[in-house]
Amino acid sequence: MSNDYFVGDGRDITGGHDTDGICGGDPRALEEALRYQSIAIDNMTQGLCLFDSEQRVVVCNSQYRHLYGLSELDVRPGTTLEQICRARIANGIYGEDNPEKYIAERTKPFSTAHEQTQRLNDGRTILIRRRPMPDGGWVTTHEDISERCEAEARVAHMALHDGLTGLPNRTLFQSRLEDAMKRVRRGERAALLWLDLDHFKSVNDTYGHPVGDALLCEVAARILSNIRETDTVARLSGDEFAVLQVQVSTANDCSALAQRLISILSEPYMVAGHLLMIGVSVGIAIADSENHDARDLMRSADLALYKSKNEGRGTFRYFATEMDVAMQERRQVEADLRAALVRGEFQLYYQPIMDLKAMKPCGFEALLRWNHPSRGLVAPLNFISIAEETGLIMPITEWVLNQACQDAKGWSRPLSVAVNLSAVHFRHGNPAQSVRKALETSGLDPARLEVEITESLFLDKTVHTAAILEDIKRMGVRISMDDFGTGYSSLSYLTAFPFDKIKIDRSFVKDLPSGKGSLAILRSIAGLGFSLGMTTTAEGVETDEQLAVAIDEGCTEVQGYYFSAPKPLEDMDDTLKNCDDKCAGYTRARGPKFNVV
Repeated sequence: MSNDYFVGDGRDITGGHDTDGICGGDPRALEEALRYQSIAIDNMTQGLCLFDSEQRVVVCNSQYRHLYGLSELDVRPGTTLEQICRARIANGIYGEDNPEKYIAERTKPFSTAHEQTQRLNDGRTILIRRRPMPDGGWVTTHEDISERCEAEARVAHMALHDGLTGLPNRTLFQSRLEDAMKRVRRGERAALLWLDLDHFKSVNDTYGHPVGDALLCEVAARILSNIRETDTVARLSGDEFAVLQVQVSTANDCSALAQRLISILSEPYMVAGHLLMIGVSVGIAIADSENHDARDLMRSADLALYKSKNEGRGTFRYFATEMDVAMQERRQVEADLRAALVRGEFQLYYQPIMDLKAMKPCGFEALLRWNHPSRGLVAPLNFISIAEETGLIMPITEWVLNQACQDAKGWSRPLSVAVNLSAVHFRHGNPAQSVRKALETSGLDPARLEVEITESLFLDKTVHTAAILEDIKRMGVRISMDDFGTGYSSLSYLTAFPFDKIKIDRSFVKDLPSGKGSLAILRSIAGLGFSLGMTTTAEGVETDEQLAVAIDEGCTEVQGYYFSAPKPLEDMDDTLKNCDDKCAGYTRARGPKFNVV
């Protein structure tokens, strides 16, 4: 290699060119200095190449050769830049698909310092800096920044993609949705499908989050395999996904995709040795020339999804304007509910429960009513589900417990009071603590309190239902299974926990005495209660005939409009007197045939 080297200002520092002032003119000192300079250049982390004004190599270090797979002969002094480019083309390490274009680009003259990145054919990324020299030559450095670029790409990907499934996240999805809406404004049609997995929470709760996460990845893969490359699927949060369907011709395109997704996502999954079954509900909103706002479209799809889930899950629904009206109504009810407790708008009504053996009132069920400032008296059917969905049911239940215990403490007769406990309270609250606090605050004898739960509570395997009920039972409080026989009935519930009472749902009473199926069910439940030593209460008794059947089939208690509709506390004494009169009249009417349990 030549001993001709240049310093930063372009001066030749070799013999014959003003070297007297360098190293004191001592040739050995100069040679030593040049040796160290050569070592320094060869130990640079960047590749370096110095060219003269004729584009010929003056100096080239070993790192430059290694970057491009070149030999010393390929970059010896005097080699032209074009020859180096052709050597790189020969070994396949260059940055253009067209070799001649690559050579033309690399050998262009330039006059100002600049830098650029170049993606090589082998996948590496090189940062190239070029700086002109005063004599027309230039110095260039080449640095492999592939790892840095990959790290930056990973960070950029993480910012826009879901870390678990690798799908676009909400940020990237909204960006693509905005782009699609621009095309919609130009006449295209698009659709947004909002997906929410059914029964996913039970998988997480039963098998743990690692299995749940693996299941979400399987779901993402199935969705991806069933959409076009032009469409976008994103994981928005938890078990919620969205599909942006572009270039939609008709609503049938959306229906076909929704049905396909429902079918494929409902097929069994084998995850970590577990056979899992879930489903999916879908809400669809279509964007066209009249509906092309991204936020409105997302909101519409979400409303359609809400409708789909409320109508049984495992299906799809299209957005309709009335859904928006219903949702606005629901949100208003939710807002009003939040203020109702503070404003003291709740009130308890009481319906008597009749002891058929003594033929007299033995207790009352506390039933919640809402005195809405503009709607008037609102029944639980119209707001309890919203209270449960929003978590407001917990403070409401605590209020009911406290108020019912306080009211019962002041009754003229020491009758029991029954209060319903929501399954939501068991999942997210501490019902045993709430019961204990209500009893302590009111001073009510625990034996006079009865708490009612429904069978649906036992479906959630993650809640330690039995332990909580045992805690309540130890206080001396009675426990009833409400609405028995509807939907989830299982005798294992009765044997797993010693209930004090079974309340037979009104749906089995309303058809009496003519309904043979209802009669058989009532008879079976009454017999089961007798065998297990439990009280059985027939709900919804409204006629003499229904009361007679309840008595004849062995029920121990009844409740219903036959004796009294739910009444406010101030009507308590009148209600008791009316019940006494009703019992006396019924007993006289049946005469000697009156055969109570």
